[in-house]
Amino acid sequence: MGLNSKVFLKVFDIKKLSYWFFQRSRHVKASILIGMDTVFSVLALWMAFSLRLGEMYLPVNYTWVLFCISPALIVPIFIKMGLYRAIIRYIGGRALLVIFQAVTLYALAFTVIVFLFGVELGLVPRTVPVINWLLLLLLVGGSRFIARWWLSSTYLELGGQVAKDYCVKKVIIYGAGSAGAQLASALECGQDYKAVAFIDDNKLLHRQKLNGLRVYPITSLQYLIDRHEVADVFLAMPSVKRGRRNKIIKLLEPYSLHVKSMPGLADIAKGKIKFDELQDVDIVDLLGREAVEPNQALFHANIAEKVVMVTGAGGSIGFELCRQIIQLQPAKIILFELNEFALYSVDKEINSVVAKLDSSFDVVSLLGSVTDEVRLKKICVSFGVQTIYHAAAYKHVPVVEENPGEAIKNNVFGTLSLAQAAIFAKVETFVLISTDKAVRPTNTMGASKRCAELVLQGLSLEKDHDTRFTMVRFGNVLGSSGSVIPLFREQIARGGPVTVTDKRVSRYFMTIPEAAQLVIQAGAMGQGGDVFVLDMGDSIRIVDLAKRMIHLSGLEVKDEEHPDGEVEIIYTGLRPGEKLYEELLINEGVLGTAHSRILRAEEDVVPWKVLDKRLKQLMQTIGNDEFEEMREILKDLVLGYVPQCEVNDLLWKNKL
Repeated sequence: MGLNSKVFLKVFDIKKLSYWFFQRSRHVKASILIGMDTVFSVLALWMAFSLRLGEMYLPVNYTWVLFCISPALIVPIFIKMGLYRAIIRYIGGRALLVIFQAVTLYALAFTVIVFLFGVELGLVPRTVPVINWLLLLLLVGGSRFIARWWLSSTYLELGGQVAKDYCVKKVIIYGAGSAGAQLASALECGQDYKAVAFIDDNKLLHRQKLNGLRVYPITSLQYLIDRHEVADVFLAMPSVKRGRRNKIIKLLEPYSLHVKSMPGLADIAKGKIKFDELQDVDIVDLLGREAVEPNQALFHANIAEKVVMVTGAGGSIGFELCRQIIQLQPAKIILFELNEFALYSVDKEINSVVAKLDSSFDVVSLLGSVTDEVRLKKICVSFGVQTIYHAAAYKHVPVVEENPGEAIKNNVFGTLSLAQAAIFAKVETFVLISTDKAVRPTNTMGASKRCAELVLQGLSLEKDHDTRFTMVRFGNVLGSSGSVIPLFREQIARGGPVTVTDKRVSRYFMTIPEAAQLVIQAGAMGQGGDVFVLDMGDSIRIVDLAKRMIHLSGLEVKDEEHPDGEVEIIYTGLRPGEKLYEELLINEGVLGTAHSRILRAEEDVVPWKVLDKRLKQLMQTIGNDEFEEMREILKDLVLGYVPQCEVNDLLWKNKL
């Protein structure tokens, strides 16, 4: 039989033994460990005598009693310390500490017995207990870690399925700190990934070893990829600032590695997620935008102990507003939504959170349209509404362009109906969620939202009410319905192509939680008729965002330079009414506020008497399907409105 055959049989026997061991019950496994420790206690004591005396020792007189006492003493101590409850293949550094404590406790107890009886008889040299302690520590601790290595690295066949040790994905861990060490230990216990090296920016760690893995600089990344055939990198930096994380991600992009990240410490602390649960890189990390802690005085001003109403509560922004509002302990929250399923969803989540908060305030869920002024007045009066966050709107540009009349009725006249209901019911604060598309709009959606702003600005100039009207304008939010982010992820997962309208298209982005926080704070600063603009940071080209997402998925963009790439980007052309880039200000005038990311815009206002007359004409054109005239009125009211396409109402075109 050849050498290879012998090696194969040897490995096969080890596998069979491993398989046999894994099939045993916990009681059997514990019994095996107890038997091993019994042998180790006797063996360590015999070796201690032999080493001390310099010869093969045979018990004389009454010393054989010590060889009986030793296992009788060690087993109860080890049971009490929990050494037989640990799962051997998962033990780590903490287990070594427990072993040290257990062996030391045994050694102290054994030493007391020896010095009480053995030394007096002259049968036990004084150094034997110390040597016995060291040898036992080596035998017990060493056996555990040898068993851990053996059981975790052996080829196992469980439940009729072969463990996939040879299909394990090799990964590099970026970050050789405590989080990286914990992640490496967690991966070692699993069967899906195998860490092969650490990458870290700290030069003092380079060439050092952590958990048996060497730490390399980022410059060695290509070498590691080639040597180990690595396709994944795990970021183990849960506490690093977002700006720094963004820079690291940019360094990794050229390598077309699939980048996953450990969750943030906040999520770990709240119990939302475990430290070793890896996620695809959050799109927020690509923005590199640091969150700003909210001003608590502004945060609570319009909500704490007040009756708060959120329209469009089932939408992306409305939903998040509800989540944050209930944390601020309102007297009551009213969820107002047109879509039944959306209302059901938000009601279910909000009520479950309120139950956990052990709060006394009520959650009221109401179906209805913001164009129904009569119902809105009844709601505001019956529940004594004090603050309104108006997030209900038709906002998808192509859909609105094909249904302009309905969009204007909802966005403009719905805002007017809600505002008049607020005045009627003496609501204290009314906050409109607006959009950057309202600035020099090229589409009906943007024009309708700017017209809604004009409605509130005009009403603010009237002196016959005390309601404070405030508008908050911002750009795209990540993860909202219709956002490109989930679309790109889905397209990349399918292998492409990824669709981008135009190479030049750029947008501002913000997370939904940050946008909601800033909306709440901006609303508290309004004096009446204010237009607040959120600082969105720098705009991002959509094609660059698509490329980064492809690279961070471990794939290559397929283009002329890289014909062998996996995912192609195709350009579909601008949709009706879509702009190449968005703006946040109509005029150049802008003032700072008490919050670093909230600005106050100086915008032109249309007097209410003029606006009221034009709004009545606008409603008449909608009722008569006079869309050309409707556009002319909008162009007259909305500064800079230049339609990018012809009238595209589907019903109107069908009649023609």
